[in-house]
Order: sequence, then C-alpha cells, then structure tokens
Amino acid sequence: MPSTRQIKCFYTDGACAGNPGPGGWGTVVYFTDGSVYEMGGGTAQTTNNRMEMQAAIQALKVLKASAQTESVILYTDSEYVKNGVTKWVKGWKKKGWKTAQGKAVLNQDLWETLDELNSPLVEWQYVRGHSGNEGNERCDTIARAFAVGKPLVLDQAFDLSTPPSNHSNSNSPVAGVSDSNVVSKLAYETIQMSLPSSEVAMMDSPVSSPAGAIEDLPREVRVAQLRNLVETLHIADEIARQGYLISSSELADLMDVNASAVTSRGDHWPWRNWIVSRVRREGNQILWQLERVDQVNTADDEG
Repeated sequence: MPSTRQIKCFYTDGACAGNPGPGGWGTVVYFTDGSVYEMGGGTAQTTNNRMEMQAAIQALKVLKASAQTESVILYTDSEYVKNGVTKWVKGWKKKGWKTAQGKAVLNQDLWETLDELNSPLVEWQYVRGHSGNEGNERCDTIARAFAVGKPLVLDQAFDLSTPPSNHSNSNSPVAGVSDSNVVSKLAYETIQMSLPSSEVAMMDSPVSSPAGAIEDLPREVRVAQLRNLVETLHIADEIARQGYLISSSELADLMDVNASAVTSRGDHWPWRNWIVSRVRREGNQILWQLERVDQVNTADDEG
C-alpha cells in the first residue's frame, strides 16, 4: 500500500505587474511529514485580486482531490479573499451576485469557484504580507516570478516533467495524498492550463535573472506597465483634486499593496506625489485623504 501524506496547511499569494497587467499566483502545500509541494501559474492580463483568488482556488482543488478528512489551515495575505469567502459570499449569492450598493460583484466567476470548492475542513487565516513569514514569502516569490514570465524551479514532492501515469493504485487510502498521486496529476493539469506548452519546460530550469527584474521584461510589457502607472497616477490626482475620501482597501488597490501595508504606515505619510492622511473611521472602515505634495508646500509657504 502506498504511503500517505497528510496535508498540514496551505500558503497562497498572488502578484500583478501593473494591476491590471501580467500576473502570477503561487501556492505552497505543507505536509505533516515535513515535505513541501509548490505550484504556480501566470496570466498575461489580470489583476492582483484575481491572482490571489486563483492561488486559493488551487489550494482548494488540491484538498478536494486528496480526499483528506483532517482539517487544514489556508493562509492568505489577502483580506479581500479571506473576508469574501468567510463573510461576503453568502450575502452576494442571496442578492443575485450584487453588492449592498446594488452593483455587480467583481470577479464573480472566481468567487463562484471558490465558494463551490470551499470546505468545512478549511480554516481561513490571514497572514500579514511581507512580514518575514516563510510560507507567505515563498508564495510571493513564486507569484512574482510567474508575473514577469520567469517561472522558478519549484520545490515539488512529485515529478511534473511528464504527465502522471493513469495506472494508480486504486486501493490507496481515502485520507491523505497517496504517492500514486492525485496531487501530481492535478498540478500538472493546472500548469498546462496556466502556461503555453513552450514554458512548461522552464519549470525545471534555473532562472537566470532575479524575479521581478524590470529590465528582463519585453519592451511592450514595460510600456504597458507604464501606461497602467500613468492611469493610476491620474486616478490618484483626481481623488486628491476632488477631495474624495477613500477606504484602506481602496487605497491599497490604488497603490497595488496589501491593505495592512496601508494601515501599518501611520496616520500621515508620503506616497509618490501625494501626502496620505488618515481622516476618520466610519464603522469598520478607515478613510484616507490624498493631497498633492506641491499643493501642500504652496499652502505652507502662503501661511
């Protein structure tokens, strides 16, 4: 009888160069015997939130395929994903996939998949991104590498260089993941869907340059990223000019960072051409204001 590996926990993360722009996701499975299984994929045009969701979806697919009966923890640094799955999705479904404001729920396709795959065995936990957590940092590295088209050599318990055999032992245990290997087949199929066939071989090749190196990107990708940046800056300028107040999650989306990276900076700090100031709290939301640096300086001079 083949040996089994019980899944202990998952770490998931997504990344996007431009938001929207080229994106990647990373999922790391930790087993109780100390072994690790890493997966990743990329999409040419996407958003950071969709990549965060895709990473979680892959974790849930692995759990479902394993037929494990023991509970697991799924760690994500996306409050959007955690809250969506554990709090918001029930209300969205009741409202016909509408928000409380009557607007269509963004990323409905992925929310439906997450909701379908979600299991009572999963304990969803938020982990702060870029805080030195080993699992989170590794997922971030994988996701960013795929986002820039430079897939890493992944740490995998099973060989993905060829499609797995169809002659699996039908007597493998129900609980856990057998070495015969449902996870291998699932991960292979996922990578085949995520990448052109010419890039699958790159999974086994060392990366010649650091993930995220901008100069390694094709010129058209760099230009697209620049356009996205200019659009983001125009949006920020309009928010500042009109005096709009935005929430922490909205500000995080604008800056393309996690919401915790916004709230951890304090009440008053610079970002690019603006000073970001905490104004007040409304319910569970912190509201922020943007002011152009040159306008702030002019006001100080006139005073």
